[in-house]
Amino acid sequence: VDQDGNEHVINFYLPGEMFGLDAISSGQHISSAKALETTAICEFPFNRIEELSSQIHNLQSHMYRLLSKQISEDQRLQWLLSKKTAEERIGNFLLDLSHRYQQRHLSPTAFRLPMARTDIGNYLGLAVETVSRIFTRLQTSDILRVEGHEVEILNHHQLCMLSHTGEAEPVNV
Repeated sequence: VDQDGNEHVINFYLPGEMFGLDAISSGQHISSAKALETTAICEFPFNRIEELSSQIHNLQSHMYRLLSKQISEDQRLQWLLSKKTAEERIGNFLLDLSHRYQQRHLSPTAFRLPMARTDIGNYLGLAVETVSRIFTRLQTSDILRVEGHEVEILNHHQLCMLSHTGEAEPVNV
């Protein structure tokens, strides 16, 4: 939430993903988190991670990889918001979620979007009406099936083409 009281959605986290890394440099978080569904959180104080890093060699390397991944994701989002059309943004958003669900051994083609369309729009820099219109268009084109918060990717290849990502890695169903 900025100083004017406007909420800015900066990410949607899935189980096993870390957040709160923004406080490493200053010791204070510049953002907050809101649970959209029943959630379990495990807190790791940074000073404790530093202590453990001296004892567990691979922990420090893992932290560097996590920080690097976060930087890459932030850069990708900046590029997405500045260079892509609304359809490409939504397509990339869905493909990213699909890939992240697949990494968790969950279905990459049928998953729940617990967030509201307004939050998706806020995250992607789009009006809620644009998000709804594109979801409807993707359904009409038989690329997606959407029922409430449940989404099924019916045509992964078409979604990749629409997103201008080329053909993504094969999805195991």
